[in-house]
Amino acid sequence: MKTAQIHYYNQQWNTINQSPYFEPLKAQLVLVFGAGALIVQQSIYDHIRVVYPNADIVCCSTSGEILNDQVYDDSAVVTAIQLEKSTIRCVEYQINKDVNSYETGKLLIQDLESDELKSVLVITEGSFINGSELVSGMNEMNKRNIPITGGLAGDAARFAKTQVGLNAPGTEGKTVGIGFYGDAIEVGHSSFGGWDEFGKERLITKSSKNILYEVDGKLALDLYKEYLGPYVDELPGSALLFPISMRSDDSGKNLVRTILAIDEESKSMTFAGNMPEGSKIRLMKVNFEKIIDGSSIAAKKSMENGQKP
Repeated sequence: MKTAQIHYYNQQWNTINQSPYFEPLKAQLVLVFGAGALIVQQSIYDHIRVVYPNADIVCCSTSGEILNDQVYDDSAVVTAIQLEKSTIRCVEYQINKDVNSYETGKLLIQDLESDELKSVLVITEGSFINGSELVSGMNEMNKRNIPITGGLAGDAARFAKTQVGLNAPGTEGKTVGIGFYGDAIEVGHSSFGGWDEFGKERLITKSSKNILYEVDGKLALDLYKEYLGPYVDELPGSALLFPISMRSDDSGKNLVRTILAIDEESKSMTFAGNMPEGSKIRLMKVNFEKIIDGSSIAAKKSMENGQKP
């Protein structure tokens, strides 16, 4: 595999790095992560298309861009990938709040399925999709246990809209699946947390899929605000700093649930995944050093665990 990276920042394009013998005309996949205001611009997309005319281009809005050892805002990081012996195929779906995330997940895997399929990367909108249902749908159709990785688009701290696009500028409500095919490809994946839990463990007493209504018999949003202190005036943006740790059984395995939206009228909270009634939850707070260390550990484990399918 050969790669190249370019960066759009302060209205300028810069070449960051390029593997020896990389050929832009042979790039099959281009991943673009950037600020939503840039991802939607036709001129940004057109420039990338000129540089990599034969590639599938996947765009995704972010809450900040990481390039080498720097974190940027209001930029776009472009990574082009040239595979020598493997192929890719991309699919895209338009979804909205009324579309079943579970069915979208099933359809995505069905459309990519092939005896040659070795891995799937999923990039989806992050404003209203139910991540748990999407993953459940994909797993339902993933009969061969193909590795599935991916994530949700970001919107800085605005909680307004996210954008994803395939071979076009980013728009709202899109889910993109990328299939990697061929016996030569090696796939590694890993994840590692970096949040600190605090406060007492509490019980979910009323919820509907990924919408949380009551905790310990109290209105969820009111209880959540009690813990935020001075950050309560910065909602919904400050919710990014205080996700929820959830344990739905006695296995001791905790899941991190990110808040997508809050409803002041119903005092409810919408999360990126399901919040089943009877689950135990605790608040979490950001620990930037641990998150940075965790991402480094995950990257190393991903390289160590990479195997031929």
